[in-house]
Amino acid sequence: MTCTTDSTEKTSAPLSWHKGWLSSAQHQPSPNFGQRPAGTRIDLIVIHSISLPPGQYGTGCVQQLFSNQLNWDAHPYFQTIRGLEVSSHFFITREGVVWQFVSADDRAWHAGASQWGGRDNCNDFSIGIELEGLEGLTFEASQYQALSQLCQALTAHYPITQIAGHEHIAPGRKQDPGAGFDWPLLHTKLQALPLQFP
Repeated sequence: MTCTTDSTEKTSAPLSWHKGWLSSAQHQPSPNFGQRPAGTRIDLIVIHSISLPPGQYGTGCVQQLFSNQLNWDAHPYFQTIRGLEVSSHFFITREGVVWQFVSADDRAWHAGASQWGGRDNCNDFSIGIELEGLEGLTFEASQYQALSQLCQALTAHYPITQIAGHEHIAPGRKQDPGAGFDWPLLHTKLQALPLQFP
């Protein structure tokens, strides 16, 4: 199996935005996105976890999946997701490197069938953040640091008031980020922000 990325270094660029793209992130545009419904208020952050193959980190395969460049024959697991077209706005590696695939102004394909706060189709009004990890297991300190900085940048630019896990917006269907994700820690890091937590 060979999946690689172009960069594994953190950047220290200022947290500025250009048409929904965060300047400090590594950019790898995905074709898997669409326009949000007219007048949509972007007010929810959804936290996910992913690793490809499951439980293997630093392979670059997640970046390839989100940009439709994954070699489906590179690993037996990939046959189970062959042809899948998905994306997330952001992906945070185990080292805390932030990748961006879709403008936060646009609708990424990360939530699937979902509901939150009495509204269906969370893709319409949310920003998806994937953490490199396996659902139920723990995450790295560098990921929480990068996630908290990203959430601060997002809330400064968008009218975000809520944050939830994929497991909360699609209960019974999804279990990520799972029991290993430290919600109290994230709440502590973001306590200065007016965010509602699950």
